[in-house]
Amino acid sequence: MRNEIIISDALEGLRAIESETVNMCVTSPPYFGLRDYNVKERIGTESTPEEYIDKLVSVFHEVRRVLMPNGTLWLNIGDSYAGGSGRWGGEKGMSEKQSSNRGSLGQIKVAQKWKHDTIKVKDLIGIPWALAFALRSDGWYLRQDIIWQKPNCMPESVKDRCTKSHEYIFLLSKSPKYYFDANAISEPTSESTARRCAGANATNENIQAKKPRFGGRKYTETPESFYRTKSGNIYDYRPKRNKRDVWSISTRPLKEAHFAAYPKELAETCILAGSKKGDLILDPFIGSGTTAVAAVENERDYLGFEINPEYAAIAERRISQAELQTRLF
Repeated sequence: MRNEIIISDALEGLRAIESETVNMCVTSPPYFGLRDYNVKERIGTESTPEEYIDKLVSVFHEVRRVLMPNGTLWLNIGDSYAGGSGRWGGEKGMSEKQSSNRGSLGQIKVAQKWKHDTIKVKDLIGIPWALAFALRSDGWYLRQDIIWQKPNCMPESVKDRCTKSHEYIFLLSKSPKYYFDANAISEPTSESTARRCAGANATNENIQAKKPRFGGRKYTETPESFYRTKSGNIYDYRPKRNKRDVWSISTRPLKEAHFAAYPKELAETCILAGSKKGDLILDPFIGSGTTAVAAVENERDYLGFEINPEYAAIAERRISQAELQTRLF
């Protein structure tokens, strides 16, 4: 199976895939208690966080089976508060006016009393790390936590804590050694580092010719590692460095009706680091198709599962547009 979206529950769909046939997985499952996707028994509406995590562990157990031995899982997951308004377990639902706002589409509108032995109303549940540790216990190698920082995060009306502006991306691998292309996602060094590398009196020409010192050692990057930025300043010819683990990526609104899509740049960064051209990228919760769009635009194949036919149709339209643009340009 390649380059198709299958309308199916993620777990059932994954069980139909042969073992070790997928190169990498990039996905963002439905978050616990935050959205209602108009599908009965969907993941995210469980009565407790433990039930939610158990279901996801089962799904990702199958993901690990279908991955190649050198494959990776890039998992975007957010947290939630117990019993918040408009959330599963909230003491009160959203008002009719609130729930009519486009930005609120899909949020829980019906109140559900929160019940848990240890997690109190208003507690931060801690879903991301609880899931990460559960996946590690199930056999995954937990390699890194990456912070997705949102410069344009949604404002919150809370007065007793800071506004939340980040989510987690966990990098997990099937084996201790796995495919990872650090150069594909490397980033420019700071201006101060470029100055130290090039020397205070460097010129455009001799930046390429000399071997500047960096941290007391000869800097061994090739001349191609230097490039000019928009300012045109001489010190903007910067060598690249290993990408840091805080990614500042703005959210992007969709014209379509799907309300929980992550930005294409986020999926693209994961795909470039974890795969080669022609590889198969899996997303068991493909939603509006962002992972597939990023795969197509970077000459990879995709495979996705989506339980909601409406969202699958949105994904198909977006993928078709991406394929058309790729052929044209």
